[in-house]
Amino acid sequence: MKTLQNLIIFTLFLILTGCNKQPEKITNKKDYNQFLEYTENEMLQLTKDDYMFWEKKLEKEPHQFPYLVKAAASQSLLFNETGTIDYLIEAERKLIEANKKTNYKNAGYLRALARNNISQHKFREALQNLKKAEMLGEKLNATQKMLFDVHMELGNYASSETYLKNIENYKDFDFLIRLSKWSDHKGDLDSAILYLRKATELAEASKNKQIIQWSYTNLADFYGHSSQIKEAYNYYIKSLSMNPNNAYAKKGIAWIVYAYENNPEEALRILNVISETHKAPDYYLLKSEIAEYMGNKTEKKSNLDTYLSIIENQKYGDMYNKHKAIIYAEEVNKKERALEIANKEIKNRPTPQSYDLLAWSYYLLGDEKEALNIMETYVDNKTFEPETLYHLALIYKANGKKNKALYLKNQLSNCTFELGPIMSNNVNKI
Repeated sequence: MKTLQNLIIFTLFLILTGCNKQPEKITNKKDYNQFLEYTENEMLQLTKDDYMFWEKKLEKEPHQFPYLVKAAASQSLLFNETGTIDYLIEAERKLIEANKKTNYKNAGYLRALARNNISQHKFREALQNLKKAEMLGEKLNATQKMLFDVHMELGNYASSETYLKNIENYKDFDFLIRLSKWSDHKGDLDSAILYLRKATELAEASKNKQIIQWSYTNLADFYGHSSQIKEAYNYYIKSLSMNPNNAYAKKGIAWIVYAYENNPEEALRILNVISETHKAPDYYLLKSEIAEYMGNKTEKKSNLDTYLSIIENQKYGDMYNKHKAIIYAEEVNKKERALEIANKEIKNRPTPQSYDLLAWSYYLLGDEKEALNIMETYVDNKTFEPETLYHLALIYKANGKKNKALYLKNQLSNCTFELGPIMSNNVNKI
């Protein structure tokens, strides 16, 4: 009898300790605190100096259109370093002027304008400019690489695949990163990581710091998607060692601290430091989510209000349509407005993710049947994005398709890091 009693006690002990088990500690403040301390941004200062150099040249010779392109390139880098939207808008103005002065006959200038279009989510405009560049034929391979990118953003996957075959070269960095993106789109994350690792090796061999840094952060993202959190963290740190002011890598570490290590206070500390110098609105959205997780409704609303007030600035155009629509539908009871934005996104970029946004808007309006029709027609088996699959599971459940909902629930059990704790908890309720 005593043996049975001891067994019961031991079993209860295992259950209790299992429930209270903390996730493995991945991060170390000693690793990243040095990058949170204020240090002079050497890249930012060099870019500002370069911009001022070309601006002075333009003052003396305003009709020299090559100076416009050089100044625009500096402004694009300033946007990357600071998150300030004005730099991107002003760069666009200069690039449009340069293309007008050359009667849209310079493929390099057209590609530069298309890159700016992509940054602003003006994908159809980017496609038009790249088609003009393609007709000109100058450095056709560079144009075809960008055409792959734009067709991916527009959901024209057959066209993307055609351009990917046109640029095929397994010794080329640009091809490998696109092959990696294509593999991820097809749901083959292992291959996506493999090709990005090969691209990273080429980047390291090139000694180009900017490309190496980009490779490290993107490789970190992919490792995160595959739940290889330690590898993701290590590559974010490696990226910061190349550029201590890399805000994207710091945000990646903040997400690990929050979503994996369950330390929202430390994640907020990191985000607060980043947002002091990098002005992208994204940080407020994440801070709002963390505040919700901590049960702080006041802070959640404050950060959400700040986020909305920033992205309502017309200069951001359609860059934040997805998040704006979700917030309107889920948080501020503007479901009809959310539906309008979702329909606009369909016109801008008819991807499975855009159709998911439309279906989700209908679902929150109470039209589960229309939501299901959209999902089954445009989304199901066409994307592997966890957030989209979560929406699909709920819409299946609402329409009585419980087996399909449960199947997706099981699939999403492997995506807890990517989804974050709030959405993961919601998945468990399906």
